[in-house]
Order: sequence, then structure tokens, then C-alpha cells
Amino acid sequence: MQIDLFLESQAADRNASLNTLEAYQRDLNHFTKWINKSALNVLKADIEGYIQDLFSKEFKISTINRRISTLKQFYLFLFNEGTIASNPCLHIKTAKSPATLPKVVSSKQMGDFLDFLRNATEPAHIRIRAILELLYASGLRVTELIRLPVNCVVNGATAQPMILVKGKGNKERLVPLNDTCIEALFTYLKVREIFVSGPKSSVFLFASRSKEGCLTRQRVGQLIKETALEFGLNPTMISPHVFRHSFATHLLQGGSDLLTIQKLLGHSDIATTQIYTHVMPISVYQLVQKHHPIAKKINKKLEINK
Repeated sequence: MQIDLFLESQAADRNASLNTLEAYQRDLNHFTKWINKSALNVLKADIEGYIQDLFSKEFKISTINRRISTLKQFYLFLFNEGTIASNPCLHIKTAKSPATLPKVVSSKQMGDFLDFLRNATEPAHIRIRAILELLYASGLRVTELIRLPVNCVVNGATAQPMILVKGKGNKERLVPLNDTCIEALFTYLKVREIFVSGPKSSVFLFASRSKEGCLTRQRVGQLIKETALEFGLNPTMISPHVFRHSFATHLLQGGSDLLTIQKLLGHSDIATTQIYTHVMPISVYQLVQKHHPIAKKINKKLEINK
């Protein structure tokens, strides 16, 4: 009962996505099954025991922290609603995660991989080519990609085709597309009807026969790994999120600024985007030498003294 009310509140007040709500429900169901008593009678010691058990079973830190975050939001909701007198999660802290760098592939590998399907004639290959081109050209999250409507391509202020994306919190953003991606999408649209199975799927760009009417996240991941195997690329190196990381990393290496990348990725906080500053130091060094006013003066002086 309390979990249902919490989920309804998250959907109504915070506009939480279906994926977020499902994750909350899984986490809370796991906790209530473990605690084996009413959620209203939970103490701080119970929460700490649950977290210790997750560590003892070697859950990933990211998973543990997500479950802690879910519990903190759940019990804050119950406390604010007056359902419980005290919040057992008030002083519970998340675990420190080891710093990890985004997994990316080189721009050459990505180019070769995309070229592999450039002359595809089979509808299934034409579709996966459009997916790959779009992921790399836009940096979309896979959840954003699968929910794209069929009319998502619009003309920007300069008549350059752009894609209208509805991201987290239903926030909309426009992302420009390159010519190769546009060509891949238009080629796919010619065969798209093959994948449409009814009224529900007809509204989605990447229609399918699934109950949702569109490709699922899992299916997109499978298709990408299958294509990687056909190409001869290690499938563990590639995933929908690797395309997103590669998009941001290659833009930064090419001289783009973090604020622009933040907008294209749909990050609400620039701190999230800063992880992409792991690009090779030589790229950053060259950028500073080229654009910093002091560096320009020194370089000019060196040229005069030659």
C-alpha cells in the first residue's frame, strides 16, 4: 500500500519515467522481502543490516547506492506524509564509488563499424544501421531512442534537420544530425512498415511486435552485439551506452566545450558531463596552447625570436 502511494507520488509530483518507477518498485520489493516485517516499523539498524548484507553478497556499489537512494526517498515520503514519526534513513549515507572512466571506442573503429552496414539491403540490417548512426550522431540514451515518435525529425532554425528528443523528466531538447545519419534514417523509413504490427507500434520510429509497440532496451543491445559479431568486433566492447560515451568523448577531443556537450546529452548538471574530461592529455594541451591568450603571446614571441 505505502509503496503504491510512493510510486504514484513520484509519477505525479516528479514526473518520473516508467523505467524509474519500475526500478523503485524492484528495489523496494527486494528490501521488504529481505526485512520480512512492515515497512512502517523499520529502524535505522534494519537499514544498516540490509546494506551490510548487500555488501556481503558482493552487489555492485552502483546497485547498492541506487537501493539506498530509493529507500531514502521512500522513507522521506512516508515521513513528510506523517505516516511514520521518524525517518530511519535520515543519517544513512551512500557508499563511495571508485572512479571509473566511460568505455569508448576510437573514432576510427566507430567509423569502420558504421561503414560495415552502409550498403545494407536487408530490412533488418537497414534498421540496425539507422539505430547505430543515430546513437553515434546524437548521443541519445537507449531509452530515449526506443521511444522516439516517427515524426521526431524536424527542421532547425537553419533548416538543418534535427531530432526532437524527450529526455529525463520529459525535458525536450533538439540535437542536430549529420548528413550520413539523415540518409540512414530516410533509407530506413522506406522499409519501416515491415516492422509495424498495429496501431500501437505505428507511432514509434523503431516499431516492433513487442507489447510496448517499439524495440526494447534489451533488444537494441542484442542487435548491436549481433552486428558487432558480424563485423568482427568484440561484442563486450560495444553497447548502446558506449555509443553515447563515444559521441561525447569524440566531440570533446574535437574541441567542443562541456556546456555544449551537456546540452546535447541532456544532462541537468554539468558535473555529470565532466567525466568526459578523461580525453587524452595531448588534446587538452593542444586546446590550451591554441586558445589561451597567454599561450598565444608566448608562441608569438617564440616565432619572432627564431
